[in-house]
Amino acid sequence: MNLYPWLKLAHLFFIISWFAGLFYLPRIYVNLAQTDPETEPAAYHRLLGMAERLYKFMSPWGWGAVVCGAAIPFVTGWWGNGWVHVKLTIGLALLGYQFYCGRLLQAFIRQRNTRSHKWYRVFNEIPVLLMMAALYLVMFKPF
Repeated sequence: MNLYPWLKLAHLFFIISWFAGLFYLPRIYVNLAQTDPETEPAAYHRLLGMAERLYKFMSPWGWGAVVCGAAIPFVTGWWGNGWVHVKLTIGLALLGYQFYCGRLLQAFIRQRNTRSHKWYRVFNEIPVLLMMAALYLVMFKPF
């Protein structure tokens, strides 16, 4: 039995689900940074609840994406290719990004956010750039 198609299917499923959260969670942070918890407590807590649920939803998908992505080179014989190591590093960087999103979420929960909505708009672009790099590596296998 060839495991590659099954791992690829699972990897793509996990990636799509995970990136939905990676793209949307910082957008919620933009709105949280623009909402004053003292003057708009209902809006702030509604956004905070959305962020907490989304973070819990996306966490297992990230682990599944990295595990399946790390297994693929072993079943395909690609492990010796340099692009695979860079792609796995990107996957680990995205996990780090998610963990940092968790720290930012804790700051919002404690009402100790120190970042502006503009900072979160820029922060939101990081997974886009990392995804583009990973897609380039997979499509062109440059080294």
